[in-house]
Amino acid sequence: MRLADVSQPATGAYVTLETLIGLRFPASQLQLTRRNRALSALAGPNKANFRGRGIDFEEVRSYQAGDDIRTIDWRVTARTGAAHTKVFREERERPVLVVVDQRGSQFFGSQHCFKSVLAAHLAGLLAWSALGNGDRVGGLVFNDSRHREVRPRRSRKTVLTILSQIEAFNRSLPPASGDDHSLAAMLDNLRRIARPGTSIYLVSDFYGAEDPAVREHLFRLAQHSEITALACADPLETELPPAGRYAFTDGHRRAELRTADRHLRHNYSREQAQRMVALGTDLQRLGIPLLQASTTESPYLLLQRYFGEQRR
Repeated sequence: MRLADVSQPATGAYVTLETLIGLRFPASQLQLTRRNRALSALAGPNKANFRGRGIDFEEVRSYQAGDDIRTIDWRVTARTGAAHTKVFREERERPVLVVVDQRGSQFFGSQHCFKSVLAAHLAGLLAWSALGNGDRVGGLVFNDSRHREVRPRRSRKTVLTILSQIEAFNRSLPPASGDDHSLAAMLDNLRRIARPGTSIYLVSDFYGAEDPAVREHLFRLAQHSEITALACADPLETELPPAGRYAFTDGHRRAELRTADRHLRHNYSREQAQRMVALGTDLQRLGIPLLQASTTESPYLLLQRYFGEQRR
């Protein structure tokens, strides 16, 4: 994607590394540390920005009026006979993990691009923006059968490694495994590598999120990390095409879908809407904002809406 194209939707069935590298320039206009009111509202009223962000011990000094009594260093106080308090400074850089879903359900799209391509563009923008902010950036890319993790580091080489993994997964459509718990398995891996204070961006279509194991993993992660969810969707998933006969295949079998039945159309739309409402409700209870991304909209403009530089 060239800089001139960032206002347009992503395109294509696959993504290229060159395109993901090119996102570095528009990403410089995003500030992930700026969570505006719209994003805070999505997270619910009790969400605290940068929950669990680390702090470093700096020094011990004499207690002064107004200091938090919880930071009193009782050992030094007992030894000297005068009250002393610990002084901390906020961690200057935080680890950022970009989690990218490239499962089989993501390889679907009806107009501009596959959801897998949309996810890749979102992840590229997030990774470049985090690096530009001085954060340590890592990644976790997964599909139905395997995953690759990149430990957070503050380097351009690390971001390029993440992008290379995204491209590799995007160009290797995995065979259908029938595993309905791959999302839960990914979150289990994420819990293993995400340290307290990590800022996590989950880019997925969240199929399988109704699994109780998924909710449990998210609950555990949200206790010490700041999570932002980005749900990739396509219009054809929310509303069936106009009445008619449509042939489709999964690569092995061929079938025909008839969409003239009004009850079928209504039930299909209702079930999809209910799924997204349930996902949003579950995430909001955990203080996790949910951003709705569509294959028909620009991924850059979506992120700019919530992380763009604020104008006065």
